[in-house]
Amino acid sequence: MTSPRFERAVVSRILRGLQRDPPLLQVLVGPRQVGKTTAARGVAGRWDGRVRYAAADEMLPPRADWIRFHWELARGEGGDRPALLVLDEVQKVVGWSEQVKALWDADRAAGAGPRVLLLGSSALLLAAGTTESLAGRFFLHRCPHWSWTECRDAFGWDLDRWLWFGGYPGAAPLADDEDTWKAYVRDSLVEAVLARDVLSLQRVHKPALLRHLFALACHFPAQALSYTKMLGQLQEAGNTTTLAHYVHLLETAFLLSGLERWSPGQARSRGTSPKLVLWNNALVSALDTRGFAQARADRGWWGRLVENAVGAHLLNHLQGLPYEVCWWRERNAEVDFVVQTGREAWGIEVKSGRPDRRPDLTAFHRAHPRARTWIVGSGGMALQEFFSRDPREVLDG
Repeated sequence: MTSPRFERAVVSRILRGLQRDPPLLQVLVGPRQVGKTTAARGVAGRWDGRVRYAAADEMLPPRADWIRFHWELARGEGGDRPALLVLDEVQKVVGWSEQVKALWDADRAAGAGPRVLLLGSSALLLAAGTTESLAGRFFLHRCPHWSWTECRDAFGWDLDRWLWFGGYPGAAPLADDEDTWKAYVRDSLVEAVLARDVLSLQRVHKPALLRHLFALACHFPAQALSYTKMLGQLQEAGNTTTLAHYVHLLETAFLLSGLERWSPGQARSRGTSPKLVLWNNALVSALDTRGFAQARADRGWWGRLVENAVGAHLLNHLQGLPYEVCWWRERNAEVDFVVQTGREAWGIEVKSGRPDRRPDLTAFHRAHPRARTWIVGSGGMALQEFFSRDPREVLDG
């Protein structure tokens, strides 16, 4: 079980943001079931004033007057200290950003009103709303999947356990019963995200195809697959454009990214072979037939899990920052990940004991002598150290 004293670092960051003057809307975005609501409750518990919490996560999305209703109640609850208004899953409300903008601007003109925290689990819809209507009025906080150090501190997990069970805190108490754990992740996490954050909010003409695409990615973690090859393995696959669009939708729900091949100075498109990286290893293990012990004994599969976890660690910690995560291949040489920011690039090779690996940082460095190289695993940075650090510390160090 999670320690009752464990609190994610984002709670303190949000509190500092809410207490600053002049005030800004505080927006918390991240995957489902990683503790956004728990973090909001932590903020509320430390708020010196009244708190109003409301959630829009209903089967029938509320209308914009739902926001006005709770906002006006929060206005009336302020005293010597402004009230805190927390609106959860706000992206579900039709016209949410326009309504928030109107209410926020009215409060700023009056010099009063509540401090506001908005929570959401759809990066696409939140980004559209904040960019279109709320420019200059908000500060964005990201609540990623749980890292190994968080699971270690909260649940006492070693690295291998985190590499297989991943970072969903709600599923952690079920880890001693693997079948129950898998069912929970599939039904309460994966299906909830697909149904609520993708299919119900986006135009998806082939929902079965989207589900099959996600399952296919879980069977090929950290592997590059051409869209043409995917078409051959999926029923009712449509065309490569459809598949590329569905990969993008899964990315906005923090489930899956299709990393593009890296070539400096050239624009990358979604028409190439993406490297499929799941944002949380729990997604892979829950859809696999192997248990923890079997997966650990299979060197090839365990190497895939390690490589996927490295990619997920980069994606979770570098999202929203001026870094791009890709992969590289030239003829028979391949490098697992390439991180680029501006004119700087790092080639990252994961050495996890996979018997089929043919690492070739030498070829990468020969082709791109200005890029730096970095080994994670045997012969380089230990896995425990890599997963204990923010990638920015290592890249900038």
